[in-house]
Amino acid sequence: MTGNAAQVKIAVVAAAMLAASVVAVRAEPVRIRLSFIVPVANWATMLFKTPGLARYLDKSYTFEAVHYNNTTSLPIALAANELEIANFGFSSLPIAILNAGMTDLRIIADELHDGVPGYYSNQYLVLKDSPIKTVEDLKGKVLAAAGYGTGTDIPLRAMLAKHNMQDKRDVTIIEAQIPAMPAMLKDRKVDLIALPLPFTANPEVRATTRTIFTQADAMGVTQLAMWVARQSFIDKNRAALTDFMEDVLRQERWYLDPANHAAAVKIAAELTKSPPDRWDSWLFKKDGQNGDYYHNPDGKLDLDALQIAIETQVKLGFLKQTLDIRKFTDLSLVEEAAKRLK
Repeated sequence: MTGNAAQVKIAVVAAAMLAASVVAVRAEPVRIRLSFIVPVANWATMLFKTPGLARYLDKSYTFEAVHYNNTTSLPIALAANELEIANFGFSSLPIAILNAGMTDLRIIADELHDGVPGYYSNQYLVLKDSPIKTVEDLKGKVLAAAGYGTGTDIPLRAMLAKHNMQDKRDVTIIEAQIPAMPAMLKDRKVDLIALPLPFTANPEVRATTRTIFTQADAMGVTQLAMWVARQSFIDKNRAALTDFMEDVLRQERWYLDPANHAAAVKIAAELTKSPPDRWDSWLFKKDGQNGDYYHNPDGKLDLDALQIAIETQVKLGFLKQTLDIRKFTDLSLVEEAAKRLK
């Protein structure tokens, strides 16, 4: 073999080895960690409990649901590469962009809407025997919310503002853990509590409280929660993320199908180690205040509602400036995934 021929053979072998290594790298599944705050209420805990619906799991991607106590930890987790996708709320996302300077964040899919007609909206409750009948009756009272600037605190302050009322001048708003609020109300330590699902579905809460107003009364339809990833992660892993979103939509549609209600309730009960009747009456149902939040079956957001919520936060002083939320949105992944399922 001549020297040139030997060199050619070596080059061919080297090229083949390089190609094989590239294929091996591409074949390595992309790690996807998705955060959740409340089991069942957040999609992360319900996904991949339905055999046969995740066609790409452990092939183009792997999945892990990661628990956080609140959304304030999510920007740090994303920045530290401890998460790939975070479930931000309408109140926490603009703070991450404006205050933390995370301008590379992109909304990629819906998690849930509050206040869509025919679906659930967060409730602001008093005891059934309370003399409070209207918002005006709250003057001089103590009100409990999950924390300053949270998803239940902002609508409370928005409703007060509609009635020319504000914290410290007309009412006192205190911070409390959501699970503890019903007991605080029962013991008359507070006069009103702000509750989301699944806490308002508790039979004892329903039996002992009245709804004064809902989040929808205060703010209309709210894009309550959404999935967010960093642009660099999206750009690097677009194919795997599209596979992931296809699997997600397939599973979400399965849960939203009334024919699968009993199976969905069983999954929720097993996941939370709680009785099925805690979930049976409302989970994934369209039944007004007796049902569930709205989940878009195509994973699409109500960007107009989200923009209005941001403007409301500016008016109430939670944000120093507004932002155009569409500049921080990339729905191409979920749109492509929805097309595949047609």
